[in-house]
Amino acid sequence: MHRVLQHKDDDSLPSGALELRLPDEAATLALGARLAGVLQPGLYIELLGDLGAGKTTLVRGLLRALGYQGRVKSPTFTLLEHYSVLRFNLYHFDLYRFEDPEEWLDAGFREHFNADSVCLVEWPQKAEGCLPMADVTLRLDIVDQGAGRQATLLPHTLSGKQCLAMLATGD
Repeated sequence: MHRVLQHKDDDSLPSGALELRLPDEAATLALGARLAGVLQPGLYIELLGDLGAGKTTLVRGLLRALGYQGRVKSPTFTLLEHYSVLRFNLYHFDLYRFEDPEEWLDAGFREHFNADSVCLVEWPQKAEGCLPMADVTLRLDIVDQGAGRQATLLPHTLSGKQCLAMLATGD
C-alpha cells in the first residue's frame, strides 16, 4: 500500500496533519480502505473537494474495507446514505444542493452525530454554523492534469489526532 500512498513530510502542515499523493483511482480507494481501519464510533470527518475530486470514491473504498458489498452512490440527490457496518452506523451526507445552512436544521440530521456513528459530510460549508466541529478535515484536490489527487488530512480534535496518528503509522 505504501507504493500508492506517499506521505509527504511538510513543515508547513499543522502538527498531526497528513498530505498524501494519490496517483490514480486505486490509490483513492486504498486511502479509503486505510481510513476504514482507524475509524472509531463518534468520528465526524468533513470531505472537501471540487466536483469529481474523488470524495465518493474514497467513501466507496472505506465501505468496501468495512465489508459493505452493496452499491455505494453519492448522496447528492438523497442528501444522506446510511450504512450499518461492523460496530457502528456510517452516515454519508452530501450537502451540495443546500442553499441555506438552515436546511441542515430542518432536515433533522443532527441526531446522527452521536457516539455510535461515524459521519462523513461532503460540502459541509453549505451548513456552516450548524454542524459540530469536525474531528478531521479530508481535502481532495485534483492534480497532474486530472490524473491524480492530493489528499490533505487535518485533525481538529483529540479524536482526530489519534485517528490520523494511527493512519500515518498503519500499514
